[in-house]
Amino acid sequence: MVNRSAAAPRGGFWSWVEPRWRRRGARTRPAGRWRRTIMLSGVVALAIAAGGCTTAGRPGGHAVRPARASPATPAQHRRSGSPGVQLVVEASGDLLIHSAIFDRALVLGGGRHYDFAPMFTQIKPYIRGADLALCHVETPMTPAPPAGYPTFNTPPALATAIAQTGWRACSTAGTHSLDQGQTGVDDTIRALDRAGVAHTGTFSSAAAQKTPLIMTVKGVRVAFLAYTELTNGIPSPHSWSVNRASAAQILADAHRARADGAQVVIVNIHWGDQYLAQPSGFQLALASQLTRSPDITAVVGQHVHIVQPIRILNGKLVVFGEGNLISNQTSACCPAASQDGMIVLVAITVDSRGARVTFIHYMPIWVRHPDFAVLPAGTAWRTDPTDAAALRASYARTVAVAGRGPDIQPIPAHLLYKAGKRPPRDAAPGEIEAVAAVMAGPAGLTSARPARPRRASPPAAGPFRPGMQTPR
Repeated sequence: MVNRSAAAPRGGFWSWVEPRWRRRGARTRPAGRWRRTIMLSGVVALAIAAGGCTTAGRPGGHAVRPARASPATPAQHRRSGSPGVQLVVEASGDLLIHSAIFDRALVLGGGRHYDFAPMFTQIKPYIRGADLALCHVETPMTPAPPAGYPTFNTPPALATAIAQTGWRACSTAGTHSLDQGQTGVDDTIRALDRAGVAHTGTFSSAAAQKTPLIMTVKGVRVAFLAYTELTNGIPSPHSWSVNRASAAQILADAHRARADGAQVVIVNIHWGDQYLAQPSGFQLALASQLTRSPDITAVVGQHVHIVQPIRILNGKLVVFGEGNLISNQTSACCPAASQDGMIVLVAITVDSRGARVTFIHYMPIWVRHPDFAVLPAGTAWRTDPTDAAALRASYARTVAVAGRGPDIQPIPAHLLYKAGKRPPRDAAPGEIEAVAAVMAGPAGLTSARPARPRRASPPAAGPFRPGMQTPR
């Protein structure tokens, strides 16, 4: 049994979160009461005593299946009246470690070792501010010499930085999961195990694949499942090496997790068409199937290297794409939006009626070059005058695609200037128009169903193949 906890966050994290959670059809509660609810969920409960978030594991880091529990009763058949628990679950985009990033980590480690943690310093309070923080490890980690695109190999020190930043569990099912074969899968699992980070999506055995990762958070049993649509054409060494994104497998795994006592099931999928903000037909079809299942609470994803919308399907909120969390992609190779991403905070209520997502906040982020610091785009521009215009433009791009509405809100809710006001002198080209569109609140951005986004501009450096990241 591994017990992990995080100290309460300090600083301005929750000051940006607007108290707008509400149930559809219910009377709106006074803002002050909601504020207290959120503060309890995000701060008081985050001063978790050891065991507040626990993960059971065998050697090799695979979750131990708990004693068999009765399947959770469907919400419509459960009796109401018991007090609920509010969880805030964080999810974020690709940790895509190009060679320039691990070179920078070596500099930060004084040339003696790799230190990735400083790159995440400015987002660390937001990660630790969640009740459960989830990440996506895109590249394998092995002791062999590091390598970037096209066949990645990342120093295992990344796992240490993941733990130090506050992520509790990570998806390892992605495009580059098999870049180093089964050895890379096993070494990645070993690195995360040593760092005390739970993981799912790739496996060292058939038994491990059949064992859902279930964590206890604030007394609630949360299952985390992860899958990938593709592996750059690399075949799986074994049928169980990596979870493939198919409705049949995901639904069966979610049902197994429920049978093992999970009260919340979060599914992460690595999917979509690269550099296109519009969800692909595969994404829409799969999300439609998954959101019909009473076993699945939330669906989040990434892969296309730019942000994709947050939408409602079958009454459930779906985060189609969180963009990159860190990479060496810029407008020199790819869309400008490849430097953008978002940290998604999914509010989940668990009570006698079951578990449901009640609100999604998201914080737009931007990767600064050449130090690869991951910055909160909506606030860092005030203290980073050199990159202020780029940060504000990044915020505007992300909000325009992800959307906003009664159940969806960016952090901060608005930049400090509004449409019709005098913009800063260093406003980037197109920034005023983008911010004006966001602030004006067209139907697609003010409703719970964000407007269908336009396709992203084609990459500046020519044609791209699926799975291609040109920076080394």
